[in-house]
Amino acid sequence: MIKFAEYQNRFSNARLIRSDTGVLEIVLHTNDGKLVFDAQTHEQFVDLFHCVGEDRDTRVVILTGTGDAFMDTLDPTSFSFMSATSGAEKLLREGRKVLSNILDIEVPLVAALNGPVLMHSEYALLADVVLATPETVFQDKPHLEAGVVPGDGVNLLWPEVIGSVRGRYFLLTQQVLDAETAKEYGVVNEIVPAAGLLARAREIAERIAALPPLTSRYTRIALTQKLRRIVDEGAGYGLALEALSALSVMAQHPIASMAAKLPSGVKQAIGLSPSN
Repeated sequence: MIKFAEYQNRFSNARLIRSDTGVLEIVLHTNDGKLVFDAQTHEQFVDLFHCVGEDRDTRVVILTGTGDAFMDTLDPTSFSFMSATSGAEKLLREGRKVLSNILDIEVPLVAALNGPVLMHSEYALLADVVLATPETVFQDKPHLEAGVVPGDGVNLLWPEVIGSVRGRYFLLTQQVLDAETAKEYGVVNEIVPAAGLLARAREIAERIAALPPLTSRYTRIALTQKLRRIVDEGAGYGLALEALSALSVMAQHPIASMAAKLPSGVKQAIGLSPSN
């Protein structure tokens, strides 16, 4: 068991606040602004979700972002480790652990999506309640833009949540789902104006936190059994395919920086300006 004080200030890309009633808010950020997903966050979030899952004093978790996006910006230059086999193994290990660690959070999880989710939408799909703003859109953008297999869990969870044909189309065509369509497809429970998003998330979380502790905890466990089986059975294989495809891309472009391999249009598309 881990105590909140032991990890509250450990993570540079996550601000952690817990109410007296046990509602833990995880606010993802980079330097107090919109999150820029990079190799550091890829590694850091494994430990973050592990610590949250091991803290028995937390009753409900709210996961949200900072600014006008939940997660829409990637720094590919930080993933230079992918140029070697050891880097591919790191990608696979961290990718598997972050999924299992989210599922090991044995209390209800509320995702409050404050804007676009263009990468790692699997975090939201593993939540029990998903709130979005009218500005929220979903897309799996970076994988195919960089010529890499989308095998980090989106390949398993999108077909499960919205249906096999819809899910495969979403990933293969890099489809953009607006909030209303996502709600129609069953990805989003409620669409809330941005100004009221956290208030609504807290309202739901406090209601759940008022339940007997084992009731809420065991309900989360009961409701995620199928997702756990899906992740356990398929995550390793999907991530191995992703790593192999990444190594293939790197082999075709023997340049030290991953960003240097990407056309300027691709860098712009994934949120990294050519000047970076």
